[in-house]
Amino acid sequence: MVGTVGLVLHPQRDSKKAIDTILRWAADKGATVLGLPEEVGRIDCTAVPVDATSLVERADLLVGLGGDGTMLRTMRLLAGRPTPILGVNLGRLGFLAEIDVDELPGTLSAIDEHAYTIEPRMAIRSTVAGAEVTAFNDIALVRIPGEGLAGVSVTPSGSPFVRYSADAVIVATSTGSTAYSFSAGGPIVSPRVEAVLVVAAAAHSSFNRALVLPADEEVTLQVLPTSGRLAVEVDGAVVGHLCPGDSITVSAWPGAAKVVRLGTTFYERARRKLRVDGSAEVD
Repeated sequence: MVGTVGLVLHPQRDSKKAIDTILRWAADKGATVLGLPEEVGRIDCTAVPVDATSLVERADLLVGLGGDGTMLRTMRLLAGRPTPILGVNLGRLGFLAEIDVDELPGTLSAIDEHAYTIEPRMAIRSTVAGAEVTAFNDIALVRIPGEGLAGVSVTPSGSPFVRYSADAVIVATSTGSTAYSFSAGGPIVSPRVEAVLVVAAAAHSSFNRALVLPADEEVTLQVLPTSGRLAVEVDGAVVGHLCPGDSITVSAWPGAAKVVRLGTTFYERARRKLRVDGSAEVD
């Protein structure tokens, strides 16, 4: 039974209709709705403002209202906890969000009755400038315009393998295989596959293939002496910089988040989002 619903909101999209729907459902069920003060405070609603720690500890269900970026933030908030996460589209179709606003009442009741499945999502972790970072899409070493290419050596499981000269070197999860990694030519990987991808974006070298590593192998990226200074992006946000000689080691965190599914498949969502039509028919 869902006694407490937590909300995570997109910073700009209009979420009033979705919040009102959740509040009405909660009132009928005698449930409590919580939200972060800086988010629910800008909307006229009766959700109870609490800090992030209380939100995570008290919620039986966390609802991300927005798109994939909001879902990634929600997943990072709950990383390592068994609390299910429901994604609600507010605007463009995403890979992670499961339903539209009009489907909320029935979906919340289905979750309350345990009529849903859980899709575990793997994360990756590293330490940047002394702080641990967690990503559900990717960690990328990205060239800074005017400061030269990204020269990066890739060492999986302690075995030096390749040196890339590229615009970026991306370490992605299967969830992130349809994000930055995909735009760099990486493979589409089902989220059921717990794998780590290493993909070079716009590689200026003869070897430009992606690597697919098992989740139990760490991979170390070292910035080469010929490289420019690089930005470290975690799920698209810059969290630090690396200079030649610096390195980071990335490890997998299987099952770090639990995403609610009610019947849609990854392949259906991927076909719609990526507009996959296939090649021409052959007679």
